[in-house]
Amino acid sequence: MNESKKIAVIGGGSWATALVKILCNNLSSVNWWMRNDMAVEHILRYRHNPNYLQSVEFDLDKVNVSTDLIEIIQPADIVIIATPSAFLTKIFEGFPAEIMEGKVIFSAVKGIIPEYNAIPARFIHKTFGTPYDNIGIICGPCHAEEVALERLSYLTIAGQNEEMAEEMAELLACRYIKTTVSDDLFGTELSAVLKNVYALASGICSGLGYGDNFQAVLISNAIQEIENFIDEVSPIHRDVKSSAYLGDLLVTAYSKFSRNRTFGFMIGKGYSVKTAQLEMDMIAEGYYATKCVMEINKKFQVEMPIVEAVYNILYEKISPVIEMRILTDRLS
Repeated sequence: MNESKKIAVIGGGSWATALVKILCNNLSSVNWWMRNDMAVEHILRYRHNPNYLQSVEFDLDKVNVSTDLIEIIQPADIVIIATPSAFLTKIFEGFPAEIMEGKVIFSAVKGIIPEYNAIPARFIHKTFGTPYDNIGIICGPCHAEEVALERLSYLTIAGQNEEMAEEMAELLACRYIKTTVSDDLFGTELSAVLKNVYALASGICSGLGYGDNFQAVLISNAIQEIENFIDEVSPIHRDVKSSAYLGDLLVTAYSKFSRNRTFGFMIGKGYSVKTAQLEMDMIAEGYYATKCVMEINKKFQVEMPIVEAVYNILYEKISPVIEMRILTDRLS
């Protein structure tokens, strides 16, 4: 393990907080950017993020936290972006792309960039000119809340450059984190996007009163949709029964920590999209992903009845009761 590597984590939410906690196990210092001045001041004074995973205490001898994006990124060898996808373009608006030259960039973004209908890897490649061999993804199955509790969790590190992925896997591995490596950059990232849409569907069905028996059928069909879609978009050999695909889908669809499932549950209970967003005060990535996947699928024409049902509920304002009743006849 190369403990001299300088790493910058970009984001102030739960995933960024969890990643900083994990990295501090193996590194002597971590640079951490967040937008919120008051949150930075709170961390510097009290050693806790006031808004997310408040139980995590940081060693300020190891963590350099700042709202200055250039100051945090410039000295880093590796940059980990862990912000909601909906905010990504705004965060890097006006950022000098040349600062990213030669850096390895990992995405821990759990969504799609709505302005471009692009997965984070493509956004990074286009925005900074970073070669795909220098781009990786950090994905689950893993909830930040369980990382904070130091419950055993698993991370999948995917990238076309196996040596780069192995190095990041080693930096993240610790007593409560086990890591595996994949070369399926695009498949794992697309799967991470899609599982949020299916978690919305799971939440909607739960809110409507569907039970575990139907949920099992729903998620069995969901993994088939994921496989069909990512095989069409990125046709390489992969096993979607592994934890990076099926495992990530299961934990997002069923966990009490899943924001997307919670958002879907509220929709199923009769909340409007706007009311549910205000009530949660957190980003449910699946909301944006649903529309983007529908746009992308105009090119590939993969049959995705669950995604279509969620889209019709969220964007066409069709009653969840009616739409899910129609969906039950399309599942097997």
